Amino acid sequence: MSAALLVLNTGSSSVKFRLFALDEALTLLAGGKVEDIGTGASFKAGLAGAAPQAVALEGADNHDSAMEAVLNWLDAQPQDWQLLAAAHRIVHGGERFTAPVALDQEAMDYLQSLSPLAPLHQPHNLAGVRALARRRPGIRQYGCFDTAFHARHGALFNRYALPDSLFERGIRRYGFHGLSYDWIAHQLRHHHPKLAQGKVVAAHLGNGASLCAMKQLASIDTTMGMTALEGLPMGTRCGNIDAGAVVYMVKGLGMPIEDIEYQLYEESGLKGLSGLSNDVKTLLASSDPKARFALNFFALKVAQQIAAMAVSLGGLDAVVFTGGIGENAAPLRKQILAHLAFLPPFGHLVIAANEEGCMALEIQEHFAKELL
Repeated sequence: MSAALLVLNTGSSSVKFRLFALDEALTLLAGGKVEDIGTGASFKAGLAGAAPQAVALEGADNHDSAMEAVLNWLDAQPQDWQLLAAAHRIVHGGERFTAPVALDQEAMDYLQSLSPLAPLHQPHNLAGVRALARRRPGIRQYGCFDTAFHARHGALFNRYALPDSLFERGIRRYGFHGLSYDWIAHQLRHHHPKLAQGKVVAAHLGNGASLCAMKQLASIDTTMGMTALEGLPMGTRCGNIDAGAVVYMVKGLGMPIEDIEYQLYEESGLKGLSGLSNDVKTLLASSDPKARFALNFFALKVAQQIAAMAVSLGGLDAVVFTGGIGENAAPLRKQILAHLAFLPPFGHLVIAANEEGCMALEIQEHFAKELL
């Protein structure tokens, strides 16, 4: 019987999983995802090294039934896996959690209190924890946090220009996509040791998008702030916006705060600018001028904020692209780099995102003795 770690990323309509052996190499054993929960769900899964195959699914109208489907598939495999623990991606760890933690009730209550700061992610991340606890109450569960990688920022990079009284009440910059950036740091350390000692801007570009200024693999600055709304324009999120515009929406336009939140999170970014889609592949294939405008806007803002990150670092040795757009949209990478051609020469490379692998490494580092 081989000890195994289940790594879970639970979204609003999906449960993605990877299973790792709890050995020194953290060997990947299997993986898959349930998608479109509640609206005609589908499930694909497979052993490591094999193409995922469709799995029969008898309804998956909530996270509980989706989690049950994942666990049933794992149980049905002929390998003798002993599931000892699960690690969950949780977007916001607040000020309290700067490293992986065991998810007891006190931790869950605190994390639930942070849901207004990450409304698209936090409630669903925590739903995955509860769903697994109901199905397998004996499994140890741990949280890994997107904010943790940025937790040691100096005051110049975690403050807004607001009074101390608001900072002390939690109005501050946290930063996100930390699991992705931690993986980039791991890859640079092992495969690009010269860059690992330098000044790197990592660009996690996907439906959510941000940048991280890294000096000797430590996060110095990042574009996201208190919530996952700040910074770059994204698939459906607006990125940077004049705070006064939000005040005007409330006082001048009489918009309910729920409508404003929906517009900023769900109807803005590439989707809002193009009026077509938040999918870059669709926009690149479109002849609609608004699609081209949306992509031009995105590339310009990414380049502008890479330059800002270079200021935070005091130079730039390389840009590392990752995420769905960063890895796959070569025309956008080329356009972003063209905007930055005036800078002194710097390198650029693509590293595939692997947040699940990062989470497995974090659990191994912090809890190996407890688990084995």
